[in-house]
Amino acid sequence: MPATSTRSWLGTYLALGLVWGCSFLFIKDALRFLTPFGVAFARCALGAITLLCIAAIRRVALPRDPVVWFHLWIVALCLNVIPGVLFAVAETRTTSIVAGIINALTPLTSLFFIAVIFRDEPVQRYQLIGLGVGLLGVLLVLGVWRGFGPNPWWAVAALLFSVILYGLSFPYSRRFVIPRRLDPVTLASTQVVLAALTLTPTFLFDGTNGHSLTLKAGLAVLALGVFGSGFAYIWNFRVLAAAGSAIASTVTYLTPVVAVFAGVLFLHEPLTWFEPIGGLVVLLGAAIGQGRLRRTTQTLRS
Repeated sequence: MPATSTRSWLGTYLALGLVWGCSFLFIKDALRFLTPFGVAFARCALGAITLLCIAAIRRVALPRDPVVWFHLWIVALCLNVIPGVLFAVAETRTTSIVAGIINALTPLTSLFFIAVIFRDEPVQRYQLIGLGVGLLGVLLVLGVWRGFGPNPWWAVAALLFSVILYGLSFPYSRRFVIPRRLDPVTLASTQVVLAALTLTPTFLFDGTNGHSLTLKAGLAVLALGVFGSGFAYIWNFRVLAAAGSAIASTVTYLTPVVAVFAGVLFLHEPLTWFEPIGGLVVLLGAAIGQGRLRRTTQTLRS
């Protein structure tokens, strides 16, 4: 790919990795005055407002078919609603570093649903190896020889279940949403609007924790919603269009690195020796499962 072509998407790619990598830091700060329900609702509501503004500027209409709305609601549950709450719940007891590293399992869980559940493609040996290596990496991140260390089992389970739902959302979208060939802004706007509407009752019931809003926490919520749940969707589609899905999916390798540095530098979270090593093993498993190492080896041989 020519250098000029690379420059056209590289800045967007890096911005996407930075925003999604810092989202775990933003969740921690948002929890200073919001409950987990409040965090999930605020990021979706702000993201929905951002995306609706973009849709209005581009004169893009929302879909009219109720079947499309239903499928996008399922995607919203898997990508925004349930993980949005569970990640915030987990981060009340775990570090943002652990949350960011476990989030890197998303390509592997997506691979599992594509190959095993939806059977969109036959299961390959390297995919099974990648799944096994990724799970080993998670065990290293958690330091299982110490129990779960400071991480309660329910918080780890919440993170893993969220990542499983992330993995489900991609093949589900590919099966039921993408074939309809709707505008990406239309899809993203409808999805996040449905997520915000779904979370509204939970926010009204239990949205704030009684602490005062600070400037830092307010800016974290704005960044989480406007960028993490708003512009990030548009950026992701831009990278997909300009560089292809193979390169776009590698942003999952960048986000845990950003999450680790953000947690250490801004939250002063402790970093054990086995967390970054386990994170590297998780990323290695994702690379193996996606066939990246296999393709690299074939390229070198040729």
